[in-house]
Amino acid sequence: MVRTAPLQFWPERSGRRRQTRRLEVLRSPARRRYDLVEMVDEDLKANIDRDDLPVTADSIFVLKGLGPKGYPRMPEVGNMPIPAKLVREGVRDMIRISDGRMSGTAYGTVIFHVSPESQAGGTLGLVQTGDRIRVSASHGQLDLLVKDAELEQRRANWTPDPAPYTRGDAKLYIDTVLHAEQGADLDFLVGKDTRLDTRESH
Repeated sequence: MVRTAPLQFWPERSGRRRQTRRLEVLRSPARRRYDLVEMVDEDLKANIDRDDLPVTADSIFVLKGLGPKGYPRMPEVGNMPIPAKLVREGVRDMIRISDGRMSGTAYGTVIFHVSPESQAGGTLGLVQTGDRIRVSASHGQLDLLVKDAELEQRRANWTPDPAPYTRGDAKLYIDTVLHAEQGADLDFLVGKDTRLDTRESH
């Protein structure tokens, strides 16, 4: 058995949506480990309903690149559906992890707003298909079970995706936006007066 070093995905906080039936599994004393299927947004759309998708009801989906820097202004694009092949088997929930936002109408066991985001060098960006993840809802834990040496090697080889904008207010946003747990505010606005200007505009 390989001995692994548990590493938290985020140092501060994230959001979680819970479904009671699934939480009974997550609260099990053994902190059940799950197989993992890694995807980015484009992969998800292209592959989620493939009949040969290598996924089971115990797999975890990880969706990257949807945080404030990875998907500027962080729109609600982090919804992850259940693969069609699993729906046909009667699966109605599975663990999904993302650094993005998701709609308030979404449901199930979802861990979102993971921070620091993958585009900013967070641990989520180092996750690879085949890794093992340990989740404990009752303890608020999310651990990537990868050896320290392997993780450091991945970090040394990691580079962010090219920024989608190189000028204008979008570039300013990418360069100055804070992490999700800090409100995705712009760093130069923190603590500043937010009152509206009441002067005549024309």
